[in-house]
Parts: sequence; structure tokens; C-alpha cells
Amino acid sequence: MATEIRVPTLGESVTEATIGRWFKKAGEAVAVDEPLVELETDKVTVEVPAPVAGVLSEIKAKDGDTVAVGALLGSIAEGAGGKAAPKAAPAKATAETAKPAASAPEKPAAAAPAVRQQREAIDWQHSRL
Repeated sequence: MATEIRVPTLGESVTEATIGRWFKKAGEAVAVDEPLVELETDKVTVEVPAPVAGVLSEIKAKDGDTVAVGALLGSIAEGAGGKAAPKAAPAKATAETAKPAASAPEKPAAAAPAVRQQREAIDWQHSRL
């Protein structure tokens, strides 16, 4: 499945940007959040990150092109050789993790007198602390 790369919202009054340069070429592997392309406006220069890991399958806008906010820049073929973050191995159940947590005190510790006075002065309920 291909994921589209689009021009993000760049600012309140910014409606278009110019492609500064692509950091990757079509066919190259990309990781999640890896910068793909640099967009330039009169107010800001921003790097557009990869939304998913995969292979940059298509570039629609070339260096120097002017693109509107929301315009299609290219697409990424997911899971086709990209460096995705490694998944954590499932935790093994042990006797320690199977036991319920140590019984927590049912009543919170008594507050210091100064704290009690402040709490009462501003009418806070003890459960909010």
C-alpha cells in the first residue's frame, strides 16, 4: 500500500511553497520521520518527514516547483525495504509480574499542618491533591 506525501500546513497566511531539494531519490529506502524534502517559503523553510517506513516510490514535484498546501509531493511504498523501528519482544510472564502490586495504603498520608491550612483556605478537596 502506498502512503502519500503531502505539503503540510506551513503557517496561517502561507498558501504555497517551493521545493528546495529532495534528500532522497525515488527507489531509496526511508525510515519513519526521516527528512524527505525541504520546502521553502518567504517566511519559513521546513523539512517534510516520511510518515511511514518503506521505499520512496514516486516523486511528483521536482526541485524548484511551486506547490500549494496539501499538494501531493510523492508516495512511499510501505514495508518495501524501509528501516522500521524494531518491535520489542513480548515480555515473559514471571512470578514477579504475575503478582499484584503491593497493597497501596488506602488512606493517603496526613498532610503537614501548613498544607492542610492552605488546602482548607482555598477549599480544595483532598482527593484533588
